[in-house]
Amino acid sequence: MIPWTPALPLLTERLELRVHHASDVDDMLQFRSDPEVVRYVPWPVSTRADVEQALEKRLNAGRVDAVGDWLILAIVLRETGQVIGEVLLKNSGEDAAELGYALHRSFHGKGLAREAAEAMLDLGIRELGLRRITAELDERNTASAALLERLGFTLARRYPEEFKGEQCWALEYELLVD
Repeated sequence: MIPWTPALPLLTERLELRVHHASDVDDMLQFRSDPEVVRYVPWPVSTRADVEQALEKRLNAGRVDAVGDWLILAIVLRETGQVIGEVLLKNSGEDAAELGYALHRSFHGKGLAREAAEAMLDLGIRELGLRRITAELDERNTASAALLERLGFTLARRYPEEFKGEQCWALEYELLVD
């Protein structure tokens, strides 16, 4: 169902998921420039100029108009207003989407990625009518695989892939909605 025009922001106990603002650049730079955070995501370690360019594209990413487009929301810690990451849904067509997320390293292990992903999944299923949600990751990203399994995803396939110049095994997880 296109377009996706979700009611935003999404609020959870500790987070606000919203469209990015131009003022998010400093917070985004903190996690996008961290080699440990970007190790398993498609973008490289980012400079301030890279983040400014990425942010410009994200300012209107609260709406999806075509298959292949991404709904990209800033993960904001409600207590402080700090942008600590991003959560994304890519329209894959046929009531399907791909989930993605990245989180500032200082906030790993606190359940915040799960909280953001659960809110995005709820939006996708209840508001957007998604029936199949996938997530793809490098097999070495064991923390992300564990998170997906806690969210109810199951491993659908394992396949060889070149990622950031390295040969590796990729995993595709899926969540099917009855």
